[in-house]
Amino acid sequence: MELTNLVAPECVLPQLRASSKKNLLQELSHRASDLIGVDCRALFSALLERERLGSTAMGRGVAIPHCRLSGVDEIKGVLARLETPVDFDSVDGEPVDLVFLLVAPEAAGSDHLKALASVSRMMRDANALASLRGAEDAGAMYALLGSGSRSEAA
Repeated sequence: MELTNLVAPECVLPQLRASSKKNLLQELSHRASDLIGVDCRALFSALLERERLGSTAMGRGVAIPHCRLSGVDEIKGVLARLETPVDFDSVDGEPVDLVFLLVAPEAAGSDHLKALASVSRMMRDANALASLRGAEDAGAMYALLGSGSRSEAA
C-alpha cells in the first residue's frame, strides 16, 4: 500500500507542539478535523478509546494512533514530527517524536490492517526514521513517504 495514497502533502506536520500524550491526541484530532474532514470530538474520543486498549507507541520514538470512525469513507493519515518528544507509554519507555495517525471507515476491515502494516513497516526502518527526523520541511517528509513505499514494494 502506497503511503502517499493515505497522506496528502498538506497532512504532514513537521513541527507539531504537544505537552503530553493526551494533548498530542487532541492536537492531532484538531488538525485531522481540518485536514481530512473528520469530526474533531468523535476522532479524539475514538483515539482515547483505542489507547485504553493499549498504547499505540511502538518504540524508538514512534506512535501510530489509529481508529475506525463513522462518516469516514476512505483511510486517511496524518504524519507529525513533534517539536519536543512526549511520553506516550511506549514499550521501550522512550518518548515519542514521530506520530502517524490513521483514521479508517468503520467497515474498513482488512484494508485498515493493511494500512497499519504498511505504516508500521516504514516506521520500523531505522534509515526511514533518521530521514524523517532529519527532513528540513513537510515537503521533504512527504517525499520520504513516497520513497519508503516504493522501496518496500521492490
